Amino acid sequence: MSAEDQAKVIRASLPPGGLFAGLTWRISPEPFPLGESLAQELESLGRVLLQFYRAVNLLYRRSVDGKQPAWVADLLDRGKPAELIQLQRSPTFKNDVPRVIRPDILLTENGFSITELDSVPGGIGLTAWLNKTYSHISEGGVPRRPNQDGDSQSSSLRNNELIGGADAMIRGFESIFGDAKQVHIIISEEAATYRPEMEWLAAQLGARFAVHDSRFDSFADGDAVYRFFELFDLANVPISKKIFDLAVEKRIRLTPPPKPVFEEKLLFALLWNRNLRDFWRGELGEGFLSRLQKLIPYTWLVDPTPLPPHAALPELNLTDWQQLKTLSQRQRDLILKVSGFSEHAWGARGVYLGSDLSHEEWSAAVDRAITGFPVSPFVLQRYEKPKIVETRWFDFEQNAVVPMKGRTRLCPYYFVAGEGDAARPQPGGVLATIVPADKKIVHGMSDAVLAPCAV
Repeated sequence: MSAEDQAKVIRASLPPGGLFAGLTWRISPEPFPLGESLAQELESLGRVLLQFYRAVNLLYRRSVDGKQPAWVADLLDRGKPAELIQLQRSPTFKNDVPRVIRPDILLTENGFSITELDSVPGGIGLTAWLNKTYSHISEGGVPRRPNQDGDSQSSSLRNNELIGGADAMIRGFESIFGDAKQVHIIISEEAATYRPEMEWLAAQLGARFAVHDSRFDSFADGDAVYRFFELFDLANVPISKKIFDLAVEKRIRLTPPPKPVFEEKLLFALLWNRNLRDFWRGELGEGFLSRLQKLIPYTWLVDPTPLPPHAALPELNLTDWQQLKTLSQRQRDLILKVSGFSEHAWGARGVYLGSDLSHEEWSAAVDRAITGFPVSPFVLQRYEKPKIVETRWFDFEQNAVVPMKGRTRLCPYYFVAGEGDAARPQPGGVLATIVPADKKIVHGMSDAVLAPCAV
């Protein structure tokens, strides 16, 4: 088919209600191409990230027990209600980690950079739909486009192969619930935008799966619940207490577990903290630790506790967080963002790019970070500028293919199936979000191209 025909088939394949409530995106006539080495690195990344989550879980528990520094648990518990802290420490959830792992990855001139980990991610149903739709357009191979990383293509992964194929996302999501009789996907009002994609996904999986709002309460012993709501939003999820009580009693299976530690961006600051180096080396191994620190930009926790006059913040060479305001715009290739447990901690809310703000705007963001520390800490992260890539999308009003220079975020999805030490992360698909090149922060928007990735 021509690019025009492909784009029209893709649009015609959309469910009647769409996939995101009230939101649209630009449709590419072909998948976003990755070189083989990048695709293989993404495929193996799931093991590293699962081990990181396990290490985070252990670090928190040992901090609570006094076997690791107490300040770790103190930081991770800041701003959380006592009942949620108690849930996080419940023996029922002792070894539980999220069963869907999704990093946000920016393609840069130096490779790629993991900016965040999302344990309650949107896009699962969307990526499943994209993979299924693009696979059916071109059975046996997807349309070719030049690689973004100049990689040669000769390996175990076939040229032009859609990553995850038609159904790895669907089967991966199904696998995380084991032998549960029924699976209830509970979506809060805050996350209602994503309800259509999850309804489409549930329909692919049959009568065992159903999507409900946050008032549903007809759970039976042996059921599973997928928690599609953030823990900061529990006041607006009336059924949350019943869900958590049933999970504590082991009458239902719940994922992600009610552990706000996994919704905190300051985990990356802990990874870079020199006082914890021996812990990370012991739990991750030198290879995984080195790989994570290569991929994760240096991250600081904005803690306004005064330093001794002869001390300085590592890498920044500042002696006080107020001095962050004095950096020139050229020196402010830095991102400030709220760590978690806040309505501003998702969807590019509460994110400030220093080099893109005036001195006054940046100073106000710094003040917000400093004053927020007692209940809602911020992190500061080196900004790795995404490189320019070439893509194209189909303009249905003009009936033409439009080339576009853009910046790219990749979101691979990993599904953790199995129990205990036998649990393994299975790669699903990879969602590419390409925004116009003049955008500095990459996230889903109406003028972004969303496409599955292929080798």
